[in-house]
Amino acid sequence: MAKWLIERGIGETRYARIADGEIAEARVLLDGVVPAGTSMRAQLKRVARPTIAASGGVEYLMPNGAAGLTEGLPLTIEVTREALPGVEPWKRPLARVVEGEPQPAELPKGEQLPFPSPDDRLGAVGWHGLLDEARSGIVDFPGGALRISATPAMTLIDVDGTLPPVELAMAGARAAARAIGRHGIGGSIGVDFPTVKGKAERQAIAEALDSGLPKPFERTAVNGFGFLQIVRPRPHASLVELAQDRPGFEARALLRQATVESAGAKRLVAHPAVIGVVQSNAHWLDALARQLGGAVSLRSDPSLPMSGGYAEPA
Repeated sequence: MAKWLIERGIGETRYARIADGEIAEARVLLDGVVPAGTSMRAQLKRVARPTIAASGGVEYLMPNGAAGLTEGLPLTIEVTREALPGVEPWKRPLARVVEGEPQPAELPKGEQLPFPSPDDRLGAVGWHGLLDEARSGIVDFPGGALRISATPAMTLIDVDGTLPPVELAMAGARAAARAIGRHGIGGSIGVDFPTVKGKAERQAIAEALDSGLPKPFERTAVNGFGFLQIVRPRPHASLVELAQDRPGFEARALLRQATVESAGAKRLVAHPAVIGVVQSNAHWLDALARQLGGAVSLRSDPSLPMSGGYAEPA
């Protein structure tokens, strides 16, 4: 039976749905981001297209407009797509006009993990490997690999490997469906399979993807060049998209790494860009010091890769 594990960390809350002992679905909610599904009071700042409402200092685009409402008046809106850091930080979050009283979003419910804890429950089910996939964009499977690239237009998944074309495409379809679920990839998704000539074979490839792809979704057939397009709901950024903001992504990962290790005073050593993110969030350091029970200091090391940060005894 699948269940959600929820871990409230520093700068983010981590959600992981566990099925058969591994992460089947995950998402990260950054502190300060209003979750999709939240309804709240706002002010209509602009009626003409693009329609804009504001709440809590954040502007929301209203794709469906606000017919019959007057600019400057209060209204209730529901967030339909969260802010998207990473490849699209310039895009405003999306919302729609709703009736009724403000309501919080329905976030995944499950087991709230104590954090920090001597038992790294998320690590035990593959959280570190999931982050490696998100930062590299490479997801290995027997006989091949997926290469995932997040772009402003769509997320592209390339299937490559050493198996014969039909076998590789079938294995890649199953791996792509799994990766889409694990990383919470939504919106427009393009999957580039090896070229397979037979119509029946191409249909079997599409059905292999269907069998593992989280619903709801729409898709095209696999065309003669091996390309298939999927459209899924996109209420929040995927892990792959979050990883495009590398300094922030690696800073939060480093804080988690430091917390799950031994307690006591520590020094965080990382690439200057990562250290810069931590320095600009002084409350993160205060929270880490409380969790560790000791002072926390920082040291920049430009020779380290962005993902190479570590914590050492101070």
